[in-house]
Amino acid sequence: MAALATTLCTAKHCSGEGDCSVQQPCTSSLDSVDHRQARQNAAQFLREAEKNRRQIEKLEKERTLSVQCRKNGWTDVCGELEECEKVLGEERNAEKMNLQKQLVKIHNGVRKFQMQLIDVKPTPELIERLKEIMSEVEISINTLKEEQRSCLEELLKEDRTCRQEITAYEKKIENWSLAAKSDPKLPTAPTVKTKLPDSDLPAEVRALESFLQKTGGLYGGWDQFDHQAFLKVWTRHSGQPAYRKEAKMYLPGKTLEEIEQHEDWHQELLYLQDRKREAIQRWKASKQQGRQTRIQSQKEVEEAERREKEAKSQANQHRTEEEKREAARRLEEWREEKRRNEELEKQQRLAEEIQKRRREKEERRRQLEVKLTIEEQLRLRREQEEEEGRRKREEEQREMEERRKEAIKAIKHFKDRDLHKVEAKLQEKQLREKEEEERQRRIAAKLKEKVDSHVSRDPSRLTRHTKGWDERMKHIGPSGEGPVLQMFHRAVPSWRQGL
Repeated sequence: MAALATTLCTAKHCSGEGDCSVQQPCTSSLDSVDHRQARQNAAQFLREAEKNRRQIEKLEKERTLSVQCRKNGWTDVCGELEECEKVLGEERNAEKMNLQKQLVKIHNGVRKFQMQLIDVKPTPELIERLKEIMSEVEISINTLKEEQRSCLEELLKEDRTCRQEITAYEKKIENWSLAAKSDPKLPTAPTVKTKLPDSDLPAEVRALESFLQKTGGLYGGWDQFDHQAFLKVWTRHSGQPAYRKEAKMYLPGKTLEEIEQHEDWHQELLYLQDRKREAIQRWKASKQQGRQTRIQSQKEVEEAERREKEAKSQANQHRTEEEKREAARRLEEWREEKRRNEELEKQQRLAEEIQKRRREKEERRRQLEVKLTIEEQLRLRREQEEEEGRRKREEEQREMEERRKEAIKAIKHFKDRDLHKVEAKLQEKQLREKEEEERQRRIAAKLKEKVDSHVSRDPSRLTRHTKGWDERMKHIGPSGEGPVLQMFHRAVPSWRQGL
């Protein structure tokens, strides 16, 4: 999807340029092939998923292991299987939710990209934004593919391991029906052919080999698969007693007593192996000392042999020089033949290069013709569009001129109407003002008729005391004596006093 969207944007961006128009058909054909291949892969994946889903449903319907376990009294095995199934179901649901979230994120990115392509013009900003959206979608798709690939690889590994374990268990069950146990506590071990202990070996090594012969070989009387399963569980729990419950699941044919006996055997084996390693280290040290003595004597022998070889080398030197001259002559002949072959190859390459240039020149000429044809078509289309645009502009100009004339007439009509209204309002206002002046004049005349008394002026009332002042002076007295308030002054610094 990301590759298809990128190709679509490139084609849109190049539609207005002459250089990109030639390469557009080839690119679209490649995109169609990729898209078809992607659809085929998606259809195949969906068919396989549907097939796996039907197989899972069939297996779940046919599952009767839990019922058989309850009938046989294996309640602990049944509980462990149910718990394991529950854990696997939860993990599967969590993985399904995560996958759905990633698919929704990719779907939203594609929808966002599609919304950006609706009714828009191809601008550089839009192309950059589309590229960012496409890169995010592509990163999400690649991340999802990588996660699914790693998950599939892990599942395939687990499937191979399970198949191997099932095959081993089947072989083991078949062997049960054939072999009989002689001792229920300690199973008989197959006869192990071991080499007789050498008297030259340390006592610890002989003790380990004797122990293995007595106890049934490298696996303690068990087969290899059971011993490997025991070691895996024992190592995981570091030898703690809690490993026995899990070991019972991996070894359903063994009892706890047999597992404990095998644990004791394994610890004894580890102890003997440690002693063997220490004895071997000591034995190696003594051998190393004897080896150094032998090396010293060998060096003296080699020195004598070296002198003898030098005498022989002098005789062989002359023969070697003859061989070198012969080899140089053959080398020169080979070089001459190689030079002739290179000249022939160079002529052939030159002829092929000339033919290739002719084909490229013919291809460029053909592409140029196609380009010129397309440019001519584009030029004719642009001229046609310009002619149509010019006619539309002329029609719009005429319509605008007619509307302008009509607007001028309407404006003149509205101006005359407004002028008549303004004059009428002005006359009405003047009439109201005259009526108001007449009414004021009548009111003044009436008031003048009512008021016929004359008031004389008294200049002394301006300097006369008010009643409030007289009331205040009753308590203070006419002399103005009253309480003397304290007057504060600024302090004078000591260094300025007396100046």
